[in-house]
Amino acid sequence: MSDPSNAPLAKHLASTDKKTRDKAVKALVKFLSESSYDALSEAEMAKLWKGIFYCYWMSDKPLVQQALSSELAEIVLSINTTKAALAFLKGFWEAIVREWNGIDRLRMDKYYMLVRKYVRASFTLLLRTNWKAEYCEEYNKILTSRDGPIHPDNPKLPNSLTYHVIDLYLEEIQRSLQESSPCHPAPLHTLLDPFIILASKTSNNITYDRLQSSLFDPLIQALNAPTESEDVNPPPAKRLRTLAPDLTFLCQHACLDSADEPIDPMPPRELRKTLLRNIFERASHEDSRVSNRKKMYQIWRNAMEEEEGKKELDAN
Repeated sequence: MSDPSNAPLAKHLASTDKKTRDKAVKALVKFLSESSYDALSEAEMAKLWKGIFYCYWMSDKPLVQQALSSELAEIVLSINTTKAALAFLKGFWEAIVREWNGIDRLRMDKYYMLVRKYVRASFTLLLRTNWKAEYCEEYNKILTSRDGPIHPDNPKLPNSLTYHVIDLYLEEIQRSLQESSPCHPAPLHTLLDPFIILASKTSNNITYDRLQSSLFDPLIQALNAPTESEDVNPPPAKRLRTLAPDLTFLCQHACLDSADEPIDPMPPRELRKTLLRNIFERASHEDSRVSNRKKMYQIWRNAMEEEEGKKELDAN
């Protein structure tokens, strides 16, 4: 088959005729899954993703959109090498960031769905490598690059895209673990490091608040959940906290950092303490914004106060 980035295929991917688009997608999948395929050049990848983006743009019925979003995300997992798959993911994020502001409100929900499917496929890809450090770090570089979805200093980056990634991140890590066998523990510090850095550097207060409410607070709370042998009825004041998503499976199948060899899950409360220390240390960096540093220190203080309160309660 010819190079999938060539003009005819890109044109067919964005055709107004569904049958033509379907054939183009199948041809694309076939090519990218061939053992001889290697990553395209940046220019070729951009051209290819332009076609894929508008292929999805043309899908107009919910069931068609769901099927196509799954098919497009599955391409990541069919590519022969992890290196080439990561290059394909890089092309995806660059295209999404580039085209996001042009998506009208009637199409926005389906692109939210596509982003979710690609985030999940990304975690599944990394999980298949046993969360190998080299690949996790490369994926983080993709996310935090100037053309990625969580760069702290790119004024052209659409906030709504960043917020969506923040909102679904923990949930999709957990889902990838639940759907995997064997289930290798997710390296939470490695996976969340770009977001901890974003929290320390962002000048957008709403972005910081979203990070704390959708990522840090739910995870810290979940990692401190009572065990079966402990009192599961917290004091009334603590019941008033916003209910966090159920992250039990994630907390039971997580570790701190990625490694080149499989490792065992880390006890949730031990992992919680280490993550809190990492947040504190990142806040201490000289490039952290002063206002953000104070907020991140407060996360640590609140957790320590909660721990002390729990000890007093246990003593009584």
